[in-house]
Amino acid sequence: MLRFIIFLTFFIHSCVGAPRTPAAAAAVPAKKWLTLNGLEPAVVARGGFSGLFPESSAPANDMAVSTSSPGLTMLCNLQMTKDGVGLCLSDIRLDNATTISTLFPKAQKTYKVNGQDLKGWFVIDYDAETIFSNVSLIQNIFSRPSIFDGQMPVSAVEDVLGTKPPKFWLSVQYDAFYMEHKLSAAEYLRSLQFRGINVISSPEIGFLKSIGMDAGRAKTKLIFEFKDPEAIEPTTNKKYSELQQNLAAIKAFASGVLVPKDYIWPVDTAKYLKPATTFVADAHKAGLEVYASGFANDMRTSFNYSFDPSAEYLQFVDNGQFSVDGIITDFPPTASQAITCFSHQKGNLPKVGNALVISHNGASGDYPGCTDLAYEKAVNDGADVIDCSVQMSKDGIAFCHDSADLTASTTAMTTFMSRATSVPEVQPTNGIFSFDLTWAEIQSVKPQIGNPFTSAGFVRNPANKNVGKFTTLAEFLEFSKAKAVPGVMINIENAAYLASKKGLGVVDAVKSALANSTLDKQSTQRVLIQSDDSSYTLLQFTHTQR
Repeated sequence: MLRFIIFLTFFIHSCVGAPRTPAAAAAVPAKKWLTLNGLEPAVVARGGFSGLFPESSAPANDMAVSTSSPGLTMLCNLQMTKDGVGLCLSDIRLDNATTISTLFPKAQKTYKVNGQDLKGWFVIDYDAETIFSNVSLIQNIFSRPSIFDGQMPVSAVEDVLGTKPPKFWLSVQYDAFYMEHKLSAAEYLRSLQFRGINVISSPEIGFLKSIGMDAGRAKTKLIFEFKDPEAIEPTTNKKYSELQQNLAAIKAFASGVLVPKDYIWPVDTAKYLKPATTFVADAHKAGLEVYASGFANDMRTSFNYSFDPSAEYLQFVDNGQFSVDGIITDFPPTASQAITCFSHQKGNLPKVGNALVISHNGASGDYPGCTDLAYEKAVNDGADVIDCSVQMSKDGIAFCHDSADLTASTTAMTTFMSRATSVPEVQPTNGIFSFDLTWAEIQSVKPQIGNPFTSAGFVRNPANKNVGKFTTLAEFLEFSKAKAVPGVMINIENAAYLASKKGLGVVDAVKSALANSTLDKQSTQRVLIQSDDSSYTLLQFTHTQR
């Protein structure tokens, strides 16, 4: 049936107030960052916008620059061809990021890299002309869109430098391996005279020390990259966990460190954040900048973030205790927005334009929908309008719930399975309906967090699965008044059926709740009425206004 919205005048002046004007609309003080130098954390694009396009492709680089912070840093992972040409590719093996395996299906080789045998198609087995003329890029993470696969050529380092990105970061991962095969990343950099290269990082101490004087003359920043704590650093033959114990020694040859994000905010096996480590504080004390890697919008991470990548970025840059100096991400626009727009707001996010943000059962992605906790979170998140789908209990209590059928969104099935019935006027399948249970019976079951993505394997925060309490319509209206929410949306469902078959007047219950609430004293608040039965609901409201 057609759904509609009625704007009703319940207030002294007007039910439609002026757009919300948060404190952020006033003069905003300058942000204070807890980075080493007090400046805004850097956004570093790993291979450009590699969350969408193949890494370091021309579109990935162009899109990263055009959609991100003005000071964006472009990161290129350096690989070297047989004839010493530098390429921007994610790995020394071509097969995960290019079409090489289809072109040369029998050319696999095995090399020992950092003590491990790796099998694949290696960059060092091909000259640059062979790669540029025959090989195309593909998305190197298979869960991402493949629509651009095979359409873009591999980029040389000089190609990316030629686009003049705001800043350029060269990551040198395998210098020791290349040296074994008579190739030198250091000599390659000297051939470029370090021009246009703002940052060079490597997990190999020997390499960073070998280019230290040249990098210093070129004012190129050197960053030491920590790998897995149990991995071995090839120069010292020590575990990275051992090197972490003496950060002051790293300051002698590098101005900063790059670490996987778990070095800073560990995540337990249940996917919840552990307390932050002291890594950032320790590094800052030693005079080292800290860059964190491993950020991507489409990777599963801690439940603490509720699948919101912006929340994760803010955890690293705006937690009140410390801030990393830079974020390396596959999705630079999201990181840019989180850092530039959402940080230091404390819930007072600036309102842009005239669009209303209307909740769906409150913050139903964080808590069971239509519960006190869901509404509290929605308001704290800055919703302009919070919504209540009104259901009726058998004894006439109007309360907020997504559906009259309680089976999917509560634990009613375990307690009231015998009360399941068929009501074709409401839905085609059997259900346990609120209008067949008393309010006391409804309160005896627990709300349940909804999840439309279970078929894809996504699970919403298990810790919040059955928390919160059901909210009556009267409680909902009083809450919105106490929190000065700009507006409420009341959704009326099954009104004709409830009146004719159950003797329950949901429209009357809504009118009574509105009349008894204190909302009519608030000229800036608005009430929106939504219904799945336009003719019946409008008739009832019109009759009352007469």
